Amino acid sequence: MSEALEYHHSPGRPGKLAVAATKPLNTQHDLSLAYTPGVAEPVLEIARDPALAYEYTNRGNLVAVISNGTAILGLGERGALASKPVMEGKAVLFKKFAGVDAIDIEINARDPEEIIRIVTSISPSFGGINLEDIKAPECFQIERALINALDIPVFHDDQHGTAIIVCAGLINALELAGKKQDGIKVVFSGAGAAAVATANLLVEFGVPRENIYMTDLHGLLYHDRPQGMFPEQAVFAHGDEPKSLSELLEGADVFIGLSAANLLTGEMIKRMAANPIIFAMANPVPEIGWEEARAARPDALLANGRSDSPNQVNNLLAFPYIFRAALDCRARHINSKMKLAAAHALADHCRLPVTPDVLSAYNLHRLSFGQDWFIPKPMDRRLYTSLPPVIVKAALESGEAQIQLEDAAYRQRLAKELDNL
Repeated sequence: MSEALEYHHSPGRPGKLAVAATKPLNTQHDLSLAYTPGVAEPVLEIARDPALAYEYTNRGNLVAVISNGTAILGLGERGALASKPVMEGKAVLFKKFAGVDAIDIEINARDPEEIIRIVTSISPSFGGINLEDIKAPECFQIERALINALDIPVFHDDQHGTAIIVCAGLINALELAGKKQDGIKVVFSGAGAAAVATANLLVEFGVPRENIYMTDLHGLLYHDRPQGMFPEQAVFAHGDEPKSLSELLEGADVFIGLSAANLLTGEMIKRMAANPIIFAMANPVPEIGWEEARAARPDALLANGRSDSPNQVNNLLAFPYIFRAALDCRARHINSKMKLAAAHALADHCRLPVTPDVLSAYNLHRLSFGQDWFIPKPMDRRLYTSLPPVIVKAALESGEAQIQLEDAAYRQRLAKELDNL
């Protein structure tokens, strides 16, 4: 704990983020260009054609990382100000992994309409909006309203980043298990924002909605349940009677945990089908520990959210590259085709030979596609050149992109940029 506090406090300047100038400001002439009277020229140009803001300002490479602190990382509701270390951290990751400039904005408000109004009002400053750590169900309302109101990409990473990585891992795990997405039974523990978004993306991927069972602290989501559900959960209501998580795991092929520590036992997963796929992603303590799960089911394909996991579900695998691509092709929205393209590209990445720098970063001697590696490693910098092009392609094909990027030239550009990250 003291090391983490010291990291954020020193040396000299607290926090993890600073602003750097990109143009010279050394002479009187420089000053006249950077501020008055020079700024008048781009002001007039942008007033004439708002799209020119992308040519004369940093808008096209600037993302707002926005939270109200109502669902911080696994720490729950701690307030807007307490969320700032997380949002600063997110901004740093944007810059380090994708060259995207990001600024954290903490909004001291709980009312969804107020948050929508504030973000809409400040949106002209930014090329994209990354929502973070906003609790359900308000997060659905906020994201939906902003997507409808703005012509820049809006992405709630707690929902869609998680969904993309889980889908990528599932693509590979299904191959290793010898199963097809249209024939599996999927059981969720947790029915919050990440779970709902993940389930929705799995439906897009080809998992039948009727094969998805979702539970929360009251058990199965089912029709006319006394405890109720919000609308985004209700589409996954199953049947008309209660069932426990243990009952639902009978014959299940996939467990997806986005809930709380130690809810799953070895005896429970023994009820699952052969070669079960178990994503236990509660943080910092998963629904079931790695050793317990492996002992109970040696045939299982395991993943969780911990950095010491062979298969870590880490949103860092998705959000920097999603926004890099969306900004580069000036996508209006980030749609399901773009998210699925990212998932497939991530899955494919595990087929590439592992480079020495990746092995060194994780203190490994070798790594090959299989039970202990079916989700890429976040520190693999090749993701910068492999993911954005396929996401851009999906944006172009689905009509979201406003800029046509030629694939080969774009890949060359990314390869050059990678040296400076």
